[in-house]
Amino acid sequence: MARKAIYLGPRLKRMRRELGLTQANMAEDLDVSPSYIALMERNQRPVTADLLLKIATTYRIDISDLAAGDSEEVTTRLQAVLRDPIFADIDLPSLDVADIATSYPGFAEALMRLHTAYGEEQLALAARRETERGGGGAAAASVIDPVAEARNFLAARRNCFPTLDDSASLAAQDLPTISSMIARIKEKHRLEVTFAPPEVLRGAMRWYDYHRRRVMFSRQLDHKARRFQLALQLAVLERGEEIEAAIGEGRFESDNGKVLARRALESYWAAALLMPYRPFLDAAKRLRYDMDALTYEFQVSYEQVAHRLTTLQRPGAEGVPFFFIRVDRAGNVSKRLDGAGFPFARHGGACPLWNVHKAFDREGEVLVQRIELPDGERYMSVARTVISGGGSFHAQRITRAVALCCADARKGELVYGDALKEDEVTPIGIACRFCHRPQCIARSAPPMGRELRFDHYRQSGVPFAFADE
Repeated sequence: MARKAIYLGPRLKRMRRELGLTQANMAEDLDVSPSYIALMERNQRPVTADLLLKIATTYRIDISDLAAGDSEEVTTRLQAVLRDPIFADIDLPSLDVADIATSYPGFAEALMRLHTAYGEEQLALAARRETERGGGGAAAASVIDPVAEARNFLAARRNCFPTLDDSASLAAQDLPTISSMIARIKEKHRLEVTFAPPEVLRGAMRWYDYHRRRVMFSRQLDHKARRFQLALQLAVLERGEEIEAAIGEGRFESDNGKVLARRALESYWAAALLMPYRPFLDAAKRLRYDMDALTYEFQVSYEQVAHRLTTLQRPGAEGVPFFFIRVDRAGNVSKRLDGAGFPFARHGGACPLWNVHKAFDREGEVLVQRIELPDGERYMSVARTVISGGGSFHAQRITRAVALCCADARKGELVYGDALKEDEVTPIGIACRFCHRPQCIARSAPPMGRELRFDHYRQSGVPFAFADE
């Protein structure tokens, strides 16, 4: 019976290099010619089943490790990149894309990295233009903002890092509980783990005392917070190389930008440990993205669930794309996470008509709102207050509001969409300076580029009336 031929060129070449062999060395080991090795590595000759078995026996490797590969995932990621409008006028048949991913994975990876860098530069350029339009001028635009750098780094990758998800999912199999995480820290890293009163930690939640070989956690942390802080400590102890590799692919002009991005990825891995990608995605779809239900299923906080929902954009296994924002009572934005590419993801949040600000009037209650931007695009916003701190009568607490937004077209996939009526929509703006809605009584500043109009005979009630034309 005829043996099936398999083309494994790039994987065969990678394996040979990892073993430190030349083509001549491998040819001698397998009793074939060096030219045949070269042809197989270029996918111009197949690797027969007999030869595959001989490779596995000679180099003591698992056949499945060589034959399985990751070409399907590379294909899916490459197809996602090539859907960018910049490639819209180029005919790119799916079979050709699959051939590139399979036969030239290095080229595919190079193209994907280049596209990511392009996305980061687009975000940075948009930020500079907004700064200049806001009156800061070129001098203000040239000032490096480390927070913006970190946000650009995350946004350019849609806040999704499959490599970190994979390692966290693998680790989660051995670390399902607080006790197992404590045991891991003690046994693998030879560190003492204690829960100490706040005065010992000087107000910190977690203290890695490197010189005394111990990690202390605050006794004021509740069960969910303890799990997350333990997972975060494991990220610091065990995933430094993976995180540094991801940071190395970014473009940073400041060390502080790198520090903030590193902290974000450590938290990303910790969240992925508590909410492994595939189980969490499956549960989110089954529960129709009910965040309260997800907090019970995974024993995490509401805000942690909201964070994690923004990361479910792995090509081929995507969830609903979300944008996340967190604000305080004064309207200050302390966190943005964009897994959706929404137009107001970078600068929006100041409009008082958005329910993220109204959530403070109804603490702990989930508010659902359909919002419409000036360009006519509609989104669904789910907002609720969350509390940080606490744990004792004297401990500081802060109440913030978080909002999770998705495109209005996806509302049917969420349980919250059931609360909306088709005729209910709230017009909002990105910010008053960029909003040109003429009849907004909530306006706090006139829009840029519009001439103010004062009518001595009629009072409209609008704080800053301006010409419609």
